[in-house]
Order: sequence, then C-alpha cells, then structure tokens
Amino acid sequence: MKYLVLLIGDGELKAWTDHSPEEQAEVMGQFEAFDAACRERDGVEILAGEALSGPSHATTVRTRGGQVAVTEGPYAEVVEGMGGFYLLEVPDLDVLLELLRILPAYDMQLTPAVDPY
Repeated sequence: MKYLVLLIGDGELKAWTDHSPEEQAEVMGQFEAFDAACRERDGVEILAGEALSGPSHATTVRTRGGQVAVTEGPYAEVVEGMGGFYLLEVPDLDVLLELLRILPAYDMQLTPAVDPY
C-alpha cells in the first residue's frame, strides 16, 4: 500500500534555523537512519521524498466559478508549513508507524494513496 507522509510541523523540535550545526547534523542522521531502515525492511520502498522550501515560497492556485487565481504564499487555512514529504510503499499502516518512529518528532499526516479506477 502506498502512503503519503507529510512532515507538517516541527512537533517537539525547535525550528530548523534555531538548531546549531551539530543539532542539524543529529536531525539529519535520523533521516539517514530512516532511509536505511526502509531499505532493509522487506516490502518497504521510499518512492519519493524531498525537503520543501518554507511557506513564504509557496504558490496557491484556486479555481472558483471557472476562474483561476494564483497567489503567492500558502493556502490561508494552512496552520503549519509543510517541511517535506515521503511517498512510501509499505505492507500496512503498522509497518509505516513503526518506521516513522525513527524520524525526528515532527507532526505528520499520513494519507493512503488510492487507485481512482
């Protein structure tokens, strides 16, 4: 099953820019450990994953009444900025939850992908 994992908030961590270089290296080590654990786990594959720029760099596209509006910045209702994402193939949600404990204690949203056909 495919899941989209959105890293949507700092959770228990302070903001990235408030980390010392040593603390940033420690957090990055957790991401590397997560990647390694996924590679070693049968039936698990990271299909995509990226860090994202901050919300001030976002562009929002809305269509209302057939009119398309493009605005700079995040969607107005988004409370936290999305810091990154993973798209993973995993056997089930339990395996995903187990692996995600390796990552820093970010707030995350997990959404299964569906086949629209």
